Amino acid sequence: MLPIRSNKWIPPADLPLSKAQLPTMYDLPSEDPEEPGWPDDFHYYQPQLLRETFCPPDYPPEQIYIATDLNLYYDLHHSTWYKRPDWFAVLGVPRFYEGRELRYSYVIWQEEVAPFLVVELLSEGTESEDLGQTMREVKQPPTKWQVYEQILQIPYYIIFSRISNELQVFHWQAGHYQALPPQADRVWLPEIQLGIGLWLGNYQGLERQWLRWYDGQLQWLPTPVEREQQRTQQEHQRAEQEHQRAEQLAAQLRALGIEPK
Repeated sequence: MLPIRSNKWIPPADLPLSKAQLPTMYDLPSEDPEEPGWPDDFHYYQPQLLRETFCPPDYPPEQIYIATDLNLYYDLHHSTWYKRPDWFAVLGVPRFYEGRELRYSYVIWQEEVAPFLVVELLSEGTESEDLGQTMREVKQPPTKWQVYEQILQIPYYIIFSRISNELQVFHWQAGHYQALPPQADRVWLPEIQLGIGLWLGNYQGLERQWLRWYDGQLQWLPTPVEREQQRTQQEHQRAEQEHQRAEQLAAQLRALGIEPK
């Protein structure tokens, strides 16, 4: 297994404030009333499926933080600047802040660990920025691509279009994102022993192409509902096998002239 590059956040050298003076998630806004929420149902269901199937084997669930459409604050010198990924995962931090509290937002200088990967679901109005095709305007915050690649250096940036069913995966290497071409609509992430790919199946009652995680045996990781269905099916099979064994034993006893009780 390849080592995971540290995403430990390093404060700027010219940081004028002590850590106790820094704004935290309690001070920074978690919502922008002028910014629309999820643009469609897909932005609701797809992140759920990603969350339910993201199970890196070397990390306990309580040390994985997953967020959907949450403000990600990244620049202490401009503490109100943020990006809002459709989905992101951070490894090695508590699922709940300090182990006991739900987060209002994810503040890099408070958490001190950057996300390991982000997922953007393309939609009209944000496609150009998601794909890194926009330029930073004067006196405006950096683009999403610049934040992910240059400021936070997030190891994996994943983009999916539900219109074209196109999966794009970018890996941070030597200061820049390098595209990882999917093989059979799948891309393996060796650092976490998981892969991500396109799965054609029924989720929440809708049959379509979904973005989903798979394991080292190329098996799609099950959702909690699927795990329960598998458990129920296995119990049914065991009960059926026990019934068949009992019937066979009864038949053998009758052949010997013994009436089974």
